[in-house]
Amino acid sequence: MADDTRTARLEIEGKSHDLPIYSPTAGPDVIDIRKLYSAAGVFTYDPGFTSTASCDSTITFIDGDKGELLHRGYPIDQLAEKSHFLEVCYLLLYGELPSPAQLEDFEGRVTNHTMLHEQMVYFFRGFRRDAHPMAIMVGVVGAMSAFYHDSTDISDPWQREVASIRMIAKMPTIAAWAYKYSIGQPFVYPRNDLDYASNFLRMCFAVPAEDYEVNPILARAMDRIFTLHADHEQNASTSTVRLASSSGANPFACIAAGIACLWGPAHGGANQACLEMLREIGTPDQIPEYIARAKDKDDPFRLMGFGHRVYKNFDPRAKVMKQSADEVLELLGVEDNPTLQVAKELEKQALADPFFTEKKLFPNVDFYSGIILEAMGFPTSMFTPIFAVSRTIGWISQWKEMITDPQLKIGRPRQLYQGVTLRDYVDIENR
Repeated sequence: MADDTRTARLEIEGKSHDLPIYSPTAGPDVIDIRKLYSAAGVFTYDPGFTSTASCDSTITFIDGDKGELLHRGYPIDQLAEKSHFLEVCYLLLYGELPSPAQLEDFEGRVTNHTMLHEQMVYFFRGFRRDAHPMAIMVGVVGAMSAFYHDSTDISDPWQREVASIRMIAKMPTIAAWAYKYSIGQPFVYPRNDLDYASNFLRMCFAVPAEDYEVNPILARAMDRIFTLHADHEQNASTSTVRLASSSGANPFACIAAGIACLWGPAHGGANQACLEMLREIGTPDQIPEYIARAKDKDDPFRLMGFGHRVYKNFDPRAKVMKQSADEVLELLGVEDNPTLQVAKELEKQALADPFFTEKKLFPNVDFYSGIILEAMGFPTSMFTPIFAVSRTIGWISQWKEMITDPQLKIGRPRQLYQGVTLRDYVDIENR
């Protein structure tokens, strides 16, 4: 909240302007510049908005220096260890951990909405057979507003609630069907007797010709992947969802915008890039060469999956993900998979090298999640769609918070114009 006794003074051409200072419950203080343009006739310049708070929020807090990630105040490692994905969804959506009765009701509502409108089957079949699963997801999620008219009025709290449950419930089905379509296999419908993660794995890997039993270790690892990627504050895709939402767009269109942003390799493609690097290394005996290249400041090569833009110490999600990776690799074995052999040995050598440990370049969540998904049998083209399934709850929670914010305004960033100034039009015969 604002502290009326504290201001920052900005002097422009001899004139002073006092700007209020806001003190959050956690994190650095914030200078309020909302009236700066009207008072002083200037904008601020912050490419990438890396020093700008675009909103106030009560959902997620990150302290990159401490390596801390909190959802509604709860540390991510505690949630990943003691909770499960749908309970974390409830926490993000409603602000508190649910009682047993509340959780049972919430899980029931999600489970009973996992099926897609049957006419959407034809929508899937309109894509080329080799379409990327993310391309399909962007199109299908955006098209949900054409199939679910009764949950597009953002001014109606009940319709917002229905839209939220529908997207949480249906996103795994959409992602699994996008995968099935891309490999030419028949769609597998969800089952109400399975948990969220098990249902997703079954829809991805089951075939009508035989039964498919979900291994509980794999289901737990999948649930952790969902949990650890559920929300991450005001990242690019979340900010995209908020910006789209500020125009009053329907919730399905806003989430589709978030998926499109997540598709970018600098955002949602980090674990895919990590796997591609491991394949480039090829065999464990090549690792010393690549580690030497990573240390060479004149070599553009960098180890993907090590370090993090936000976390300057360690990624708090990585420790939990490493545990899952170890469990999955022990279950499935790595002897016949050269990529996983390289991953295990690279992790070992990097953690033993002072160059990486002193610079705090530890394996991050993308390194381990890519290993797990590769071991499970997912192609790299499915890594980002799975990320989208995970992050949907974060996008929805941020969307709901924004819609009810009394300070809501349509997003309108400013610019530092460097183009040509006013000039007269020249007729074509005189050019």
